[in-house]
Amino acid sequence: MAQARTEYGKVVAPRPLSGTELVTQRVDMFKFLMICMVLFTIVSVFHVWSRFKLIDLNLRISETNRQLKDAEQEQKRLKLEAASLKTPERIETIAKGDLAMGLPTEQQVIVVK
Repeated sequence: MAQARTEYGKVVAPRPLSGTELVTQRVDMFKFLMICMVLFTIVSVFHVWSRFKLIDLNLRISETNRQLKDAEQEQKRLKLEAASLKTPERIETIAKGDLAMGLPTEQQVIVVK
């Protein structure tokens, strides 16, 4: 087997950080984390607000649907009542009883040509 020869480039040992560089890095890291936390808080608040609005709108829709069904039932009831009030027998009964009306005689009928 042939021996493989590997050359390594120059490796520089990490230089020790001075106190000011360490403080600067910590401040930069703190700023980054604070920005991330503020963004996370804003997104979380928006998410909670949107869920609240969704639930509120669903409740409004349910209430409106209930009111619509009630109105439709009331409309059906009123149509039935109007139909029963229009019957010829009822109108004749009221005309004869309450209004003292009767069928016209031959002398009361005038034919128009």
